Amino acid sequence: MTAFAYSHSDQDLVNQPVGYWSSAAGAAVVNHIRTMLAEMGLTQPQWWVLSQLVPAPDGRPRDEVVGVLKGYLEIGEGALHHNINALHDRGLITEDSAGRIALTEDGRALQARVAERQKAVRAEIHEGITDEDYVRTLKVLQRMIHNVGGSAWHH
Repeated sequence: MTAFAYSHSDQDLVNQPVGYWSSAAGAAVVNHIRTMLAEMGLTQPQWWVLSQLVPAPDGRPRDEVVGVLKGYLEIGEGALHHNINALHDRGLITEDSAGRIALTEDGRALQARVAERQKAVRAEIHEGITDEDYVRTLKVLQRMIHNVGGSAWHH
């Protein structure tokens, strides 16, 4: 990658709008992740579903998975059900008559390949950022959310 140069001095940044910068960062990162997932043949919600099933070899109830994920980037239940159906149609998950969904061998293999690629993408996103700076940034954003009465979570 090319060298990064800050476009604003610290004095200029102190008056910059956090809403703009947090939104711009979120959009750029999510776009980068979604591009990688598309190259691997998945949507972001499909990736979330596959990852929710990895620690559950016997599967999980569909409604439980939807309940956990429906707040992620405000995806909603309808889109999640659609993505679960698409994974089923591709043979990446199974669903029994009780509504338990589970990874197939193909689904487990794809999830593992994407997880490996995701490590490289995370390294790209975090290039030049220490763990301490990353944690500090998240704590600042969490505090700002709290200060304005918002709520955010990530499971």
